[in-house]
Amino acid sequence: MVKVGLTGGIGAGKSEVSRLLASYGAVIVDADVIAREVVEPGTPGLAAVVEEFGDGVLTPEGTLDRPKLGAIVFADPERRKALNAIVHPLVGARSAALEAAAGTDAVVVHDVPLLAENGLAPLYDLVVVVDAAPRTQLDRLVRLRGMAEDEAKARMAAQATREQRLAVADLVIDNDGPLEDLEPQVRAVWERLREA
Repeated sequence: MVKVGLTGGIGAGKSEVSRLLASYGAVIVDADVIAREVVEPGTPGLAAVVEEFGDGVLTPEGTLDRPKLGAIVFADPERRKALNAIVHPLVGARSAALEAAAGTDAVVVHDVPLLAENGLAPLYDLVVVVDAAPRTQLDRLVRLRGMAEDEAKARMAAQATREQRLAVADLVIDNDGPLEDLEPQVRAVWERLREA
């Protein structure tokens, strides 16, 4: 088994790279997907979030109001640390279970947005960073995701810098250009991962 950490700043195109790697046969362990699962209604994770942040972070239906919680934690680093202290251990346990279920010859790609921020690079055999210039990230967040520019900048500022991510990279995928430039690079990275 080859354990790969895949990361990139918000708007860099990590999700598209993850999708392509899955299409080639990688087992994807997506931290964002798992982070949603561990705070679904009825879970201990959601109960812990409500205990920490109050009922105001719930929708009328009893699900987590992500925009409301996001506004709180992206405005206050201490509140973000409190949320991470709840969610990260739950995500780690679920990720480990998914990895254990993969075959011994699998390429397991852990899609981890906060890999650099949380010092997780040593957990993986290789780290792949999807890189894009900050201006490209901002453009994608505003134009493609419909974020307000201030919100996009706040989310970018809450993450590791481009330099910090590149410092932990074993392989870099340059996603500053058009989508058609991405696939050949991802295919080449996949071949490297299969050889590892």
